[in-house]
Amino acid sequence: MTQGRFITLEGGEGAGKSTQLRALATALRDKNIEVVETREPGGSEGAEAIRSLLLTGGADRWSARAEALLFAAARADHVEKTIRPAMERGAWVLSDRFLDSSRAYQGQGALSDDDILTLHRIGSQNFLPDRTFILTLPEGEAERRAHARDGDAADRIGGRSSDFHAQVAQAFNRFVDREHERVRRVDASGEADVVTGRLLAALDDLLP
Repeated sequence: MTQGRFITLEGGEGAGKSTQLRALATALRDKNIEVVETREPGGSEGAEAIRSLLLTGGADRWSARAEALLFAAARADHVEKTIRPAMERGAWVLSDRFLDSSRAYQGQGALSDDDILTLHRIGSQNFLPDRTFILTLPEGEAERRAHARDGDAADRIGGRSSDFHAQVAQAFNRFVDREHERVRRVDASGEADVVTGRLLAALDDLLP
């Protein structure tokens, strides 16, 4: 039986995570690997209910602490109900966002990185991906793609200021520098199939 793996795609708004997740899933299925595609917040019945609370409403609907707790609760259910069971039967789980998004987005201001990691330890027993890819684009290109995708209808987190998103990008870069065994930076510029090829190459050591 194929060893179950957990792979996450991270990055700022407009980086192409959803597109690449679908393409990567197809490429892995072509290698006769069972793949489960999922997302955060969401990915299980309970987590999807929390998703609607997190992404709708005004920018000030939740305090930073309340928002982080909601993300941690959603993730705990996602891990327990979707990710671990799939891996136990040998599937590869691909998730559009996971813990590192909470660290980058909620770990600003009122909460430290250690605070976010403590919530993850409590809620999800320190469960981490086998590999995390940070998709990167030049700042102007990322903004252009996000606007083309969302127009003026960005959710309450995606619609935050450009300064906020610049800090998110800086946080992702720190994770690559500090945790390079798990977290890898992948250039998301160029044609979509070229980017998928970069992801597959960066997974080569985990493939059966």
